[in-house]
Order: sequence, then C-alpha cells, then structure tokens
Amino acid sequence: MSEVKNPPPPGESGRWTRFVTARPRLSLLLALVVTALAVFAGGGVADRMGSGGWEDPGARSTYATKALEREFPASQPNLLLLVDAGPRSGAGAGAAVGVDDPAVAAEAERLTGLLAAEPGVTGVGSYWRTPTPALRSEDGRQALIAARVLGDEKTTTRVLERIAPRYQGEHGPLRVSLGGPAAVQREVTTTIQADLLRAELIALPVTLVLLILVFGSAVAAVLPLGVGIVAILGTNAVLRGLTEFTEVSVFAQNLTTALGLGLAIDYALFIVRRFREELAAGRDPVAAVGATLRTAGRTVLFSALTVAVALSAMLFFPMYFLRSFAYAGVAVVLLAAAAALILLPAALVLLGERVNSLDLRRLWRRGRGAAAVGAGAAGGEGRGWARMTALVMRRAPVFALVSTAGLLLLGVPFLGIKFGTVDDRQLPTTAASHVVQQQIRDGFPGSPGGGLIVLTEGAAGPGELDAYRERVAGLEGVARVDGPVSSGPGARYAYFSVVTEGEAVGQRARELVGEVREVRAPFETSVAGQAAVLVDAQKAIAGKLPAALALVVLATLLLVFLLTGSVLIPLQAVLLNALSLTAMFGAVVWVFQEGHLSGLLAFTATGDIETALPVLMFCIAFGLSMDYGVFLISRIKEEYDRTGDHEGAVRTGLARTGGLITAAAVILAVVMVAIGTSRVTNTKMLGLGIALAVLMDAMVVRSLLVPAVMKLTGRATWWAPGPLRRLHARFGLSEGESAPAAVPAVPHPEAGTREKIPAARS
Repeated sequence: MSEVKNPPPPGESGRWTRFVTARPRLSLLLALVVTALAVFAGGGVADRMGSGGWEDPGARSTYATKALEREFPASQPNLLLLVDAGPRSGAGAGAAVGVDDPAVAAEAERLTGLLAAEPGVTGVGSYWRTPTPALRSEDGRQALIAARVLGDEKTTTRVLERIAPRYQGEHGPLRVSLGGPAAVQREVTTTIQADLLRAELIALPVTLVLLILVFGSAVAAVLPLGVGIVAILGTNAVLRGLTEFTEVSVFAQNLTTALGLGLAIDYALFIVRRFREELAAGRDPVAAVGATLRTAGRTVLFSALTVAVALSAMLFFPMYFLRSFAYAGVAVVLLAAAAALILLPAALVLLGERVNSLDLRRLWRRGRGAAAVGAGAAGGEGRGWARMTALVMRRAPVFALVSTAGLLLLGVPFLGIKFGTVDDRQLPTTAASHVVQQQIRDGFPGSPGGGLIVLTEGAAGPGELDAYRERVAGLEGVARVDGPVSSGPGARYAYFSVVTEGEAVGQRARELVGEVREVRAPFETSVAGQAAVLVDAQKAIAGKLPAALALVVLATLLLVFLLTGSVLIPLQAVLLNALSLTAMFGAVVWVFQEGHLSGLLAFTATGDIETALPVLMFCIAFGLSMDYGVFLISRIKEEYDRTGDHEGAVRTGLARTGGLITAAAVILAVVMVAIGTSRVTNTKMLGLGIALAVLMDAMVVRSLLVPAVMKLTGRATWWAPGPLRRLHARFGLSEGESAPAAVPAVPHPEAGTREKIPAARS
C-alpha cells in the first residue's frame, strides 16, 4: 500500500476509517461467509409466512372468531368446494343436470364423507346434508360443500396442499373447484412468491444498466448491487428468525427486495460518487475513503436513521401485517447502511483507481477521462442543475405556488377514500379461487360466508335467546337472523347468523356492527364477521395513528436539526415530505378504488382500499422522501458552512446532488415498478404508488420546491435560538470534513446568483 498523502484527522472519523480499512480483504471474506450463512438461515422463509394479519388481535371480533372456531367450527367455514353438475356424460348433447340429480347427489355425498374424515378438517356440511337454499345456486347447477380447516395460516396451507389434489377436478358426473378463505390465502402466497422472483429478474438487469449509465464504469456499477444483495439476504435471515416467535406477513418480502435494492443503491451511489470525487482531487484510496466516510458516510448514517424511524412507526399498530413491514424495513435499512459503511469502503480501498475501470461511457464521451466522469459535479450535468436552480430561485414565488398547488390538486381524489377488507379479488380474474368466489357471488343467494355472526355466552335458556334474536332482527338493514345454534341443552355458548342487506362489508353492514353490539342482552355477546373485523381494524389504526405520526414527525425534526442546526429546515423537511405524498394517495384512490386503468394494469377494482395500506404507504414513502431530503440538505449545509453564501450553497448543493438524487429515484422507481407488476392488487398498488411518490419527490419537491422555499426563507433558513445553537454545537453532526467555520456575511442575492459554482472539494 502506498503512503497516505492525506491522512484522516484524528478522532472518531479517523478511528472508523482505520477500522474499516485496516483489513479490507479480511472484511470482505467475513462478509462473504456471513452472507453465505444468511442464505442458509433465510432459506424457506416464505413458506413460514402468513398472508393475513389484517385484524386487530385484541379486538372483540377476533375473540369471537377464535371462540366460534373452537366451539362451532362449522359456523365459519374457510374451505368451500364448489360442485358443478354441468352437462352429464351419457345424456343428450349439452343436456343440463342439476345438483339434485341422484347420481350427482350420491357422488357429492361421497366427497362430503371423505372430506369429513380428513385429519385437520372439521365442521363439514353440504347442500346434500343440509338443503339450505344459500348452499345451492339459483340455476340449480352448482352447490357447496363447506368445511373448517383447523390451525393457523401455515397449518391451514399445509393441510390444503395435502388434500387439494384429491378433491379438485372431475369426479364422475361432477366437477369440483376449491374456494374459501383458505384457498384464497394459499393462492395469494404462491402468487406473491412467483411474482417476487419475476420482479427480481426484471429489476436486477435493468438496475445494472442504469447504474452503468450513471457511473460509466461497470466496476463501480456492480458495487451497489452487491450491497443490495447482502442487505436482502441478511433481512431474509432476520425474518426467518422472527417467524420462530411471531407471525410475519409474506407481503413483507416485497418490501425487503424493494428497499434492499433501492436504499443500498442510494447509499452506494453517494459513497462511490464521493469516493471518485476524492480520487479525482488527488487523494490516495485510503485518504479518499476517510474523506468519503466523514462526508457522504455521515449522510448515509443520518438517512438510514430517518428511514428506520419512519418504518418503525408501524410497530405501534397491533396488526401483524403492518408490524411485519416494520420488521423487514428496519432490518433491511440498517443492513444496507452497515454494508455501505463497512463492506463498501473495504472494497473501495482494494479497488482504488480501478473503480473507474471498464468505463463504457467512453464509447460516446471521447476526450473525457474517467476521473472527470467520476467527479461529475463540475461537469455539464452540474452546470445544468445549477442553471435550473438559479432560474427557480429567481422565480421562487411562482415555482413554490405552482408546485404546491399541483401536488395538492393531484391529491384531491384521496378525500373520497373508502376503506374495505382484503378478499379474493386481490388475485387475477383467472386465479382458481377467485373464479370460485366470483361464481358464488354471482350465482348464489345471500353471499354465503358474508354477514355477521353473533356469539353469546351464558344465556339462561331458549327464551332469552329468542328475545334477543327478535331485537336483532328488528334492526334496519337485517334481512334475517338464523339460529340460535348451540352445542346442546345448557351449553354456555350459542351463535346467531345475521344476514345483512347489501354488501357484506358495505357501509350499512359496518353500521350494523355497532348497532348489534348495543342491543340489550342479559348475557355476553360478541360480533364476528368481515364487517366486524373491518370496524375493529379501523378503530385500532385510528387509535394508534396519532402516536405513530408523532414518532415520525418528532424523530424527523430531531434528526434534521442535529444534521443542520436549523429550526426552520426540519419544519420544511416534514411539510415538504408530506406534500410529496399527495400525488401517491390521490393516484391510489383514482386508480385502484375507482378502477381507472384497471384494464391496463390488470386488476379488479373493489370500490375501496384496504384499511392498513395507506398507513404502510405513508411510512415507506415518507422515509424514502427523507432519504433524498437528507442527501440534498446535508450537501447544501456543507457548502453553506464552507462559503457562508446561502443561495450559492443551495445552487451548489443541487448541482452536486441533483442528478444523483434523480438517478437514485429513477432506479428505485424501476425496482418498485417491478414489484408493481405483481398479480396481487395490494402489491401492485404498493409498488406503483411508492414509485410515483419517489419520482414526484425527486423531480418536483427536491428540484423545484426546496430551492424555491429556501430562496423565500433566505438567511432565516439557518436560524436557531442560542440554546439550540449550543445544543447543536455539542451534539450535532454535519457532512463537512471539519467543524463549521465562522460564517461570513451572506452576499447580496444578485451577487450570489452571478457567482460561479465552487470547484469540487478536495
């Protein structure tokens, strides 16, 4: 190793540099071993995940659901066998045969008996054993066999995989298809796994091409992908470990892939870009790594903390669907940052100038050396961003007003949002369980499986139950009340089936949940059913939302203050980040709730949005917006500390980072769009919505709103009262390589505008 020309200064930064560069080969070897162990530890993680987690585990509806499953398994069937008589072989061509045909009935009864004898299956009933009209289609061609598969989601899936091949398909004069929540859950899980593999196969090569376009060097382009792969594999191992102790949603794997690639690429982009700038300025590899860690490295650390805090807010909510995204998100963010701050510097020390090798852009950029391409900030791209920023700042009120009004206008459809629950329509229309459920919706009276179920405990006798049934039946919107059903004379538990008018989770059904709960009874009552689960989930989210938002906002204010020492910049960051999300929320309602573009995007619009998804999308998108905000603000702060020129710092900060932030946003958007190609609607919504939010943040908020607002606030941008200035002087950090110098007077704005962009720092 050659002698260090520019040794890092003593202190924490110097010690950290020595730590990550002392044994670079050993560091990379250990990383390879740990990654291999992560592959082994995280193997089969998807098979241990669930596809539910939408309900509040502490809600009264959840208690009722579990009690009904225990006491009356047949009350809540989760497996439906749709028996289709169809044209009967041997009859006249195309002759229709009904489900009451003796041959059909005999075969259906045989299948019912076989299903009842299956281990793990209970509560088996059918139209042929209990000729209820709700179990027979209106045209008489189809009927249902219903059963309850016992156990949690994983157990249910294993049982269904074992028995499904025995029942679906042709059976003599009839054809059987599988539906119900258990079949939907199984198909959602397998579809997500297949879609995730396809998304990775799409995202990885496209991302590599984009990275080559950004860096020019094929060697430099591979480094961010390596960081992302380490983060993804490590997170899979973490999730596999968590499945031993708690439920984890299979949907969280999509976030692992998206953030693992996206954030790792963001962090690696800034570190590699800064490293190449330092090399171009004449430093040797070790000194360049030290300067990079003291500047871009600190920014990556702050960015990772802000994103992790935003994602950790989902831990406030009781639904394991949301908590799973917190597990996956925090793990992948921290692992991506760790890989970028430990493994990547070691690789850069070993590569040195070879990081610029295989510069493919030289094919069309003759005459420009790799160092010039690597520095970039002083090149044409930087000058273009500087000119655009100068234009925005000259017309700051116009750009601020138009950008804000445009974003708010795009968010208007969100005012009409309607919340609902997840069902089979998440799957494509060709999915087997979706086809079955749609046939049941279209062809059967009363929508079997819908409505409310009221569980009673401790009733004294039939008289009390009958009186209660009459009071419930008298409520507006109740079509009929079936029951009571009990396990025998003197039984502690009984239940009623309340058939509602209209949709099973419509507005009136949700209102009925509260009204049924308020009906007087001399015994304990609990309400279950889809509408009750939705009402309780909305209540749980509404109750925890203020605390989650407070955590995100307060932590963001604190972290940005520690980075900048300003009072106004943290407030701007929170408000502008929130504003950047309006387009995403408006698009989610306009597209996925109202059904616009449903044909183009190949999904079934249900007229509502699942309750937990807006919370999830807010936490992810807000965290990613802060990611880009920290990168931009930290570079502006560095320039302001160095020059004392407010407008020049904004212009130079955007010149140095604007192109890089935009490139990072485009790459992350590509990854999210790849996730958005999923055939499961919620995953499609998540991927495409986050992609839109990221692009709007980078191209509108960071490029137009931030410079316009900072121009309007002027010197006040950096103001803080004396006590807070002293607090920041003691505990704050900045991206500068040294403590901030005394800030000279800010030049006249016109003079600042005419000033040339400072050369790249050395």
